[in-house]
Amino acid sequence: MSRSRGLAAFALITAAALGLTACGSGEAGGTDAAGAGPAAGQQGKIPTADVVSAVRKDDAAAALLPANVRAAGTLTIATSVGTPPGATYLEDGKTVVGQDVDFADAVAKVLGLKLKREVAAFEVILPALDSGKYDLGTGNFGVTDARRKTIDFVTYINDGQGFAVRKDSELTSVTDLAQLCGLNVATGAGTTFEATLEQNKAKCVDAGKKPYAVQTYSDQGALWISLQQGRSDVVMSTINGLRYAVGRQEGLKFLNEYHRLDVGFAFKKGTPLAPAFQAAVNRLRKDGTYDRILAKWGTTGSGIEQSQISPPEHK
Repeated sequence: MSRSRGLAAFALITAAALGLTACGSGEAGGTDAAGAGPAAGQQGKIPTADVVSAVRKDDAAAALLPANVRAAGTLTIATSVGTPPGATYLEDGKTVVGQDVDFADAVAKVLGLKLKREVAAFEVILPALDSGKYDLGTGNFGVTDARRKTIDFVTYINDGQGFAVRKDSELTSVTDLAQLCGLNVATGAGTTFEATLEQNKAKCVDAGKKPYAVQTYSDQGALWISLQQGRSDVVMSTINGLRYAVGRQEGLKFLNEYHRLDVGFAFKKGTPLAPAFQAAVNRLRKDGTYDRILAKWGTTGSGIEQSQISPPEHK
């Protein structure tokens, strides 16, 4: 296939998979570290298997909710819609699906709650939690020590940071950010990737080399097009997201994992909701729903043994 035809095909895939309003969590979706791919028959498609409706309420977990929440029966959740497996749109451009969506909906069923879901840009969700606009948020939010100062997390998977390039790139792996000196690095706006890149630019100066340029995107479709068209040299994003994306685009390759992070539901610091959500995630592990969600989205290598509340960042 010619490069122009490949880009045209990619544009069609992007429009179908992302919708027109995808925003910048960097969640391009994913196969896992163990190499598991999409569920059978799902190559090139958004998985639609129902893995949530059979979940039943767990009275012990629900009892951990504050009385006013149990009485109201509803929470407002902000969801960052990027690309699979985290969260994306179906072809109707309205229905939000993804791993984050399935986990949130399954936890809500365990707790006997209904979720009022609002789509929000990745970079605005965490600040909005403190204001009380949302009760919780999802967006493949990695647990970092910096974020733990103002946000509480309840973990449900492990993901992290990695890199992808075009197949004609001379890069074979990135184990030190100094390897990126002089290159254009594309990443999602407001993400841990952007923060990591900005914090380490001095490595190039110290090595007497030209610093890399950080190119941030809120629209993940635009990010991948920039790589395909050569405006960017490398993409830094989620491990799962990168594997999912390069498996569905011609001419790209996943390089390597760089840094693993726990991922969790995000709440305002000091939230009374955390113990109930932790119990609900652990309940999903016991009844098999947890594994079914991971299998659906091809992310079994991101499973965790048990949910934790705001654990220290992996170093």
